[in-house]
Amino acid sequence: MFGLLRNSSDHSRKRTQRGEEREWCGISFSPENFIPGLIIGFVFGLLIDLTKLPRNPRKICAALGKKKGQQRLDSNGSSGSDEELKMVLVVRQDLRMGPGKIASQCAHAATGMYAELMQSQRYLLRQWEQCGQPKIVVSCKNQLDMNRLKNTAESIGLPTFIVADAGRTEVVAGSKTVLAIGPGRKASVDSVTGKLRLL
Repeated sequence: MFGLLRNSSDHSRKRTQRGEEREWCGISFSPENFIPGLIIGFVFGLLIDLTKLPRNPRKICAALGKKKGQQRLDSNGSSGSDEELKMVLVVRQDLRMGPGKIASQCAHAATGMYAELMQSQRYLLRQWEQCGQPKIVVSCKNQLDMNRLKNTAESIGLPTFIVADAGRTEVVAGSKTVLAIGPGRKASVDSVTGKLRLL
């Protein structure tokens, strides 16, 4: 008889424990608790990741170069181990654009390249961002020089982007105004643009 009572009391305890477990699960996974918990977890994880980054941009560049993605970037000539990345913007001299026009065309080139890299080479873009996004502005003589520079850069695996002007202000519509080369290893970019004059 005691065995029967013990079994029935054990059975009722199990039922109440199961009911409590169901209630606990029902409360903890409700939207009022789950969404804030998810947000707090995301923020906490982000803070942990940010504490691991070195404060010096040169150390960040070196740290990024030593990661696994380095082999992928090295194969197309776009990144190196401890070497910083840079972008060069090549402006045509023969168009005789004013300083404001040159500034806006260079901005178009940099943002155009950024948008393309967001679609195709995010790791390279992230590495360039961590290095401070260095950009150099140089000049070339004409469209033929610009085409030659573009072909040379692409032949060694550097990304390129050419701005074609809309023709609303100083130049004829469709004029190729600025060529963006890189981001890429300084040595690679300099092998293409190193002899050009700074603007």
